[in-house]
Parts: sequence; structure tokens; C-alpha cells
Amino acid sequence: MQRILFNFYLALEGVMANQLRAILTALGIIFGVGAVIAMLAIGTGAKQSILDQMKLIGTNNIVVKSVIPDDDGGDDGQQGKKEKKPWSPGLTIKDVTAISAALPTIEEISPEIVLPLNIVRDGKHQRGRCIGVTNAFFELNNLKIAKGVPFHFMHEEDGKPVCIIGKTIEKKFFSDGKAIGKKIKCGNVWLTVIGVLEKRIATKESLANLGIRDYNADIYAPINTTLLRLKNRSLVSKSDLKEDQWDEGSDAAQNYHQLDRVVVRVKDSKKLQASADIMARLLKRKHGGKVDFEIEVPELLLQQQQKTQETFNFVLAVIAGISLLVGGIGIMNIMLASVMERIKEIGVRRSLGAHQRDIELQFLFEAIFISLIGGIIGIILGVVAAKSIASYADIPTIVSTWSVLLSFGVAATVGLVFGLFPAQKAAKLDPIKALRSD
Repeated sequence: MQRILFNFYLALEGVMANQLRAILTALGIIFGVGAVIAMLAIGTGAKQSILDQMKLIGTNNIVVKSVIPDDDGGDDGQQGKKEKKPWSPGLTIKDVTAISAALPTIEEISPEIVLPLNIVRDGKHQRGRCIGVTNAFFELNNLKIAKGVPFHFMHEEDGKPVCIIGKTIEKKFFSDGKAIGKKIKCGNVWLTVIGVLEKRIATKESLANLGIRDYNADIYAPINTTLLRLKNRSLVSKSDLKEDQWDEGSDAAQNYHQLDRVVVRVKDSKKLQASADIMARLLKRKHGGKVDFEIEVPELLLQQQQKTQETFNFVLAVIAGISLLVGGIGIMNIMLASVMERIKEIGVRRSLGAHQRDIELQFLFEAIFISLIGGIIGIILGVVAAKSIASYADIPTIVSTWSVLLSFGVAATVGLVFGLFPAQKAAKLDPIKALRSD
């Protein structure tokens, strides 16, 4: 043990005597380890971001969105005769019933109606949204009720004037935090607050990328309450019978869909695409051949995004690996040159009783020490680079403890592997020839 410590001390002394050469030798390791740290931080951050997005949209979900198609009113080739357009009742509650009956793979289904309207209470006013939903909506979107209760059977069936509000609405209109049992006006209807949702934390970028709303800023009413008391777009009212809306030359597109969105959760993720295809054919048939809806499978889109990210991470890993390889070769070259420069030193040590093992350990310790210095500086550089990327490029990065330990271990391994050959060459030098060397 004393011999090993003595050889380590000599190696440390040799490195400190040539500090500039040691730093230049370690540059390859510094940039290689820095690249590994930054790459793993970007990869971990991207993975966590995708997992967070999964939590926002839920798993195994299929989203059906209503669309108002652009009818250009083209002709069929005969002058004066217009092509007969297909008629569609739009996305309705009946479609929800039909989907539930046709697909045994469904676990939950949630219809949604989104109504922009004015929200008023105690002289406070803002433009907002009332969302007509069922209790399945909260489960599918991983939303929990912090205060109060969810809708019960009578609320949903009888269209009772009740609602559940988001945290932002509570903060705006109920500053005392006591919203339960109080009323809030949505459009022309007063609704009694029976629940308040837990605050959902999500960045604006995540909301925009996933095309979802800020759940904290909405009011949620039973879907029958929305249809009976607020607005049912499948029915024609006096306000819909304006002359300018029905003129032949009018380009105003009317939203005739009773529902804005339907979210379906499938039991088995392997059947997501097949279920989406069946739903598309079913809805097209029920809508008279008119494709006035869009079907998205967010989880599959996110999985594709994750695969793309993994490919990107692999490319970064290859680049980082090449940097470490170049750094290791640099260490080996410098150590070989150092052996040639210090032949006489080696001869003196051997003549004073040092064994081949001692010479080998000395040079091996030097290589490992240089590599570890590069590893430590590289870790600092990688952490700074990851933080800078997160700040300036708006890319999520997470520097984990295991990535730092992995990089440090890789640096030590590079020093060991690429320092072994020069150390063995130094140890095998003939001491008599070494002493004769100038």
C-alpha cells in the first residue's frame, strides 16, 4: 500500500510540474464529458416534458373534434346546376351513444361543449368559457376536486344550475376562498358553485403544443345544464334566423355542432389506432358522408415525438463518444511522448530499486489523474451548458446525479484504458539503456 501511495505521489508531482501540458491533454476529455452531461440533460428534460404532457392529456385517449368544413359550392360541370352537398347533423350526443355501443374497447367517454360567454359576479366581469361536461371529463383529464363534490346523477340528468370552477376563477371572483354554495353568472344563467378544482400547473408552451385549454380558467357545468339553460347549437333559435346569415352570398360559417369535442379512453393502448379508424368510419356514415370532424390520438403523436427525441439523443451520444475517444487518444499520445522525454528518470528509478510495477503505476496514475481533472472540469462545463441551453434556447434540461456519476466514471475509464499502453511501455524499458540515454 505504501508503494502504491508513493507512486501516486510521484504521478501527482509529475502532473503538477507540467500543468499547462496536463490541461491541454485533458481538453478532449473536458469537451467530451461536457457534451455527455449536456446531452443527458437535454434527453432527460425532453423525456420528462413528454411524460408531463402525457399526464395533461391522459393515457390511451382518442380525441374527436368538430370541424366546420369550407363548402365552396362548386358545380358538377353543367352550367346553372350546383352539386348537391351532403348534409350532416354535426357532432351530437347521439354520436356518443353510437360510439359507446359500437366499441367494446372503450373504458370512458366524455362529451364536451365549449361556450365562450361573459362571467359576472359582485361587479366583477370577464370573458371566459363554460364547459359542458360529465364526471368522466375530470377522470380522463386527471383533474381532482379540491373543495366540494362532483356532479351527481340528479345534476347530470335534470340539468340543475350547478357548476364546478377552476382555481383561477375562484381567485378572481371568490377572493375569500369560500366559493362553495355561492352563485356565479355565466351568460344569462346563474349557477351554484358545488366544487373547485385543484390547480393544474402547466406551461403555456405545453398547452399550446397539445391544443388544450387552461383548465384553471374555466367553469364546468353538467352537459344537460349547458344544453337546456345556455345553448344547444343543434336547435334553431330566433337569433339563428337572421337574414344576413342565410343569404346566398353570405360566407359566414355557422357552427351547427351540438358538441365541440368527445374524448374516448380505450382500455388497451394496442387498440388505439384500430378504435380510431372504426370511430372515423362510424361518424362518417352517421354524418351522411360529410367529414366534419377530426380524430387525433395524442399518445401516438407523443410516442412519435419521443422516438424522434431518442434519435436526436443517440446522435448527441455518438458525438460525445467521439469527443471522448479523441480525448483518450490525446492522453495516450502525450503520455507516450512523456515516456520518451523521461527515459533517464525511469532509468534512475529502476536503478534505485523500483520495480516494473512501480513505473507502470506511476504513469498509469498520471494518465488517470489528467483524465479525472478533465472529467471534473467537463462536468462543470456540461452543467453550465445545460443551464444555458435551458435559459436561452427554451429547451427543458435536467441534470441528474446519475449522469454526473456516469460521466465521472467514463472519464476515469478513459484515463485507465488509454494510459495503460504508455505505462506498460515505460515499465518495459531496459534500465541500463535508459541510464545511457541523454
